[in-house]
Amino acid sequence: MLHRGQESTDGTGGGELTVPMAWLYAEYIADELLRTGDLMPPTSFEFRAGRDALALTIFLSDTDGELSGIRVVSQLETWLSLTAYDQPWQDWVREHMARRAAEAVECGGPAPDLELATAAWRWLEETELLAPDLDAVPGGGPIPGEDDGPKVWTPAWRLGLPLGHLAIHLF
Repeated sequence: MLHRGQESTDGTGGGELTVPMAWLYAEYIADELLRTGDLMPPTSFEFRAGRDALALTIFLSDTDGELSGIRVVSQLETWLSLTAYDQPWQDWVREHMARRAAEAVECGGPAPDLELATAAWRWLEETELLAPDLDAVPGGGPIPGEDDGPKVWTPAWRLGLPLGHLAIHLF
């Protein structure tokens, strides 16, 4: 069975090739937003964290499967509010991923879009990046010998989310 946001081509054996268009388009939009913001090199882990966090936000907020070019601009405010610092983004992602998984079970088949989103979410949760300590005491000053102040290992999503948010602002 085909899932919303996917295309297929019929093979001679009656099988279907399912292309995860919804996820790929969300990832493309996130990539373009981050490249436009020019916040970091596209080859960095930080860029990947920002792209994956933003792609998850875009993919999961698209409830109608209608990510079209013109709707992207109209969705920027929604994505800004979802990625804001004071929002429970991680809980929101878990809730929406569970909802999409339940929908996939109801459809009775694999959901390639969801599989790619799940892989991105797993990477964001399990990968830790060395980043400035955003919770450090203000005014504490940098530690001697360190250029940017104290750093801590943090889950990739905690670094990628504010980068995605900033990229939307810069767009």
